[in-house]
Amino acid sequence: MKIIDTHQHFWNYDATRHDWINEDMRAIKKDFLPEQLAPILKENKVEGCVSVQVDQTTEETDFLLALAKEHSFIKGVVGWVDLRASNLEDKLENYKDAKALKGFRHIIQGQAAGFMLQPNLIQGLKKLATRNYSYDLLIYAHQLKEANELIKQVTELPIVIDHLAKPNIKNNEIEDWKKEITALAKYPNVYCKISGMATEANWETWAMAGLQPYLDTVVEAFGTERIMFGSDWPVCLVASSYAKWLKGVQKYFNTFSSTEQEAIFAGNAIKFYKL
Repeated sequence: MKIIDTHQHFWNYDATRHDWINEDMRAIKKDFLPEQLAPILKENKVEGCVSVQVDQTTEETDFLLALAKEHSFIKGVVGWVDLRASNLEDKLENYKDAKALKGFRHIIQGQAAGFMLQPNLIQGLKKLATRNYSYDLLIYAHQLKEANELIKQVTELPIVIDHLAKPNIKNNEIEDWKKEITALAKYPNVYCKISGMATEANWETWAMAGLQPYLDTVVEAFGTERIMFGSDWPVCLVASSYAKWLKGVQKYFNTFSSTEQEAIFAGNAIKFYKL
């Protein structure tokens, strides 16, 4: 069965730029580049990946696009651009020949309330839709209500919720998150990534059984046509090996039909990111 990893990162580690990597995460305080990921993908029979931005700079977008040119297993790039910029059209025009560039992301999880409802941001998102890009929405569970207000204004833009909107798995908080993410799923342009869950749980003791209620929720809400697998490598390494996470997700879905599994592990990614 074909597998596409829809969510991983590359970086040349820099203590200032990557100050979000605290001492508890020291295992990832180093460079992570395609040369390290390639053998992991091969070992786990993963055909390719989508590389997602970490820094809020166009320089990183260019860095990821350069890596995609060098390594055919990087099937797509989710970059960064200032969607609120008055010259956004010019910035997007600069990327018109970058075939690997599939969409954009901003680290909204760190932004204050109201960020998603800025008129210039909403206009920027609408411009992405006219150019056939997608958008990765990185938020925490408490931001889901605001995300709903945003999404109802950009129903023409393919949007994927990264990491299930980061529910507080560690403390078994589920009810509010469940209600809000189910409300988002009613929009047919919204997808959800099965990723980043181990790092929202207890890093040392998490098990797939504890994640099951959250997985059940997104499967019921989005169906098997709008969910996709992602590793969140190398961030996942603070809580899980690549293989442990992939095998855990595969085991959860192993009672689903082969058609459904093919969609979750590759087909939906190909459709969403136009790979």
